[in-house]
Amino acid sequence: MIKLTALVGLLFVCSSCTVRAQDGPQQRGHDLQIWTGGGHGTNGSQSGDGVFNIGARYGWILTDAHGPAFLRGRFEYAVDVVPLFIVAQSTNTAYGFGVNPFALKWNFDSQGSIVPYVDIGGGALFTNVKVPEGTSHVNFTPTGAFGVHFLRGNYNWSAEVRYMHISNAGISRPNPGVNTIQVRLGFGRFTQPK
Repeated sequence: MIKLTALVGLLFVCSSCTVRAQDGPQQRGHDLQIWTGGGHGTNGSQSGDGVFNIGARYGWILTDAHGPAFLRGRFEYAVDVVPLFIVAQSTNTAYGFGVNPFALKWNFDSQGSIVPYVDIGGGALFTNVKVPEGTSHVNFTPTGAFGVHFLRGNYNWSAEVRYMHISNAGISRPNPGVNTIQVRLGFGRFTQPK
């Protein structure tokens, strides 16, 4: 955890040397963020499971604003690293880490200090005990989210509601999966080359 904090801090310090003040997402810019989230299972035998995670995101804003009226926005591709992932199950607690090699994000165009977005993505989760219980140590984590960035000076805060499905995709049987609704909070900055 200390190494992750030091790495993220170094990223922010290094990025501040080559960027100007934050304007929100801009083409050829980057999205640097640390975040934490938590939630609960929503249905079936896993509805009592709780989930908590901490991670970091690096994103590339690939397009300038385009699209019609209220759908106008910028496309972003991002990668998440999740060094702490906890799943509290009925008989044990699983500790693990994850990596989400793709997140596809649409940052809606905004003239003010609030930037709404939608995000879909996925990755893999590796845990010390089987999740769900009796299934697999390796799972896949498709997600979808709706959130908002609050631009503040050089940095921003974000808040989102995220759906995450945790499943081994048939690697082992049974494969009940865990469906969760989470709240995720982040702190970061958008950068843009000079």
